[in-house]
Amino acid sequence: MERWVRHIQLKPDISIKELVKEMGKCGVFSAGRVAKAVEIYREMLRKKSTIFMGVGGAVIPGGLRNVLASAIREDLVNVMVVTGANATHDLIEAFGGRHVRGNELVDDATLRSRRISRIYDVYVPQRAFEIFEEKIQPIFAKVFRDGSRISSAELLRRIGLELNDKNSFLKAAAEKGVPVFCPAIADSILGLQAWLYSQEHEVTIDVLKDIKEIFELASEAKNPGAVLLGGGVPKNFIFQSMLLTPRSFDYAIQITMDRPEPGGLSGATLEEAKSWGKISKNAKTVMVIGDTTVILPIILASVMEKG
Repeated sequence: MERWVRHIQLKPDISIKELVKEMGKCGVFSAGRVAKAVEIYREMLRKKSTIFMGVGGAVIPGGLRNVLASAIREDLVNVMVVTGANATHDLIEAFGGRHVRGNELVDDATLRSRRISRIYDVYVPQRAFEIFEEKIQPIFAKVFRDGSRISSAELLRRIGLELNDKNSFLKAAAEKGVPVFCPAIADSILGLQAWLYSQEHEVTIDVLKDIKEIFELASEAKNPGAVLLGGGVPKNFIFQSMLLTPRSFDYAIQITMDRPEPGGLSGATLEEAKSWGKISKNAKTVMVIGDTTVILPIILASVMEKG
C-alpha cells in the first residue's frame, strides 16, 4: 500500500506534541526523523529503559544547559557522558560567569585584544575563566580532601553537590543520582585546573575506574538506550560500554551534523555500530541530521508534554 507524504498543517496555538505529530504524518526528511526520535524516546520511557546520553559539541554555550537539567530532573536520562568543555561551561555559569551573544563575522585578533574567546557566535569573556579558577580551586580542596583515587563521575558528583545553581545540569545529576562521566576530562579547562591543583596536592582522577563503573551500569541496564548529541568521545564511551557484555543497545537516537564518509565517529551511522555489536540487529534507531540546539528541545518538549 502506498504511503503518501502528508503536508504539515499548522494552526494557531499548536502544541509541540501536535507539531511533532504533523511532522510524523509527513514522515520524510528531518521532520519524519524528529517524529521517529520522539516515538523511540517515548518507547524507551514506557519500557523503563536505562537511557545513556552522550553530550558532545558546544551544547552548554549553545543554550541547552537548562534543557539538560530538566531532562535529568524529569527522569529522561539515567547515565550521562560529557565532554570536559560542557562540564566546564556548566560550571562557569554556576559560578556566576556568563556566555554572551556575539557575531561569527568578526576580527578574532581584536577579540583576543579585548580578552574574549569565541565559540562560533558565542563570546566568553576572559573574566568568566578567572571566576572559574577562583571558584573551582576551593571546591577541589573539598572534593580531594582524602587524597583518594576517584573516577571522573565521582569527581563531578562531588562538585555538583557543592553547587547552589539549580540550573546546573551537574547539580541536577548529583541530586538525582545520575552519574556523569567525563573520560576525556584532561582535554578541558576543568582538567587544566585539576592539573594546576595537583601541583601542590594529592590528586588522582582514575579514568580507568570510569570504564569499570560504566561497564557495571551497562551490565545491569534494562532495555538499554542511547541518546547521542553529536559524537566524539561521549558517543564512543557509551557504545563501548556494551562491548564487554553479551548485550547491545536496543534503542539509539543520534543528532549530528557530520557525515560518514571521512570515517569519523561523529558522522558514523548507527547501522555501522551494529557491525561492532554495539547496537542490536533489531534495535530501533534514528539518526537526525541537524543542529542539536534546535532538534533536542523539540524532541524533549514533545516527550515531556502531558497527555
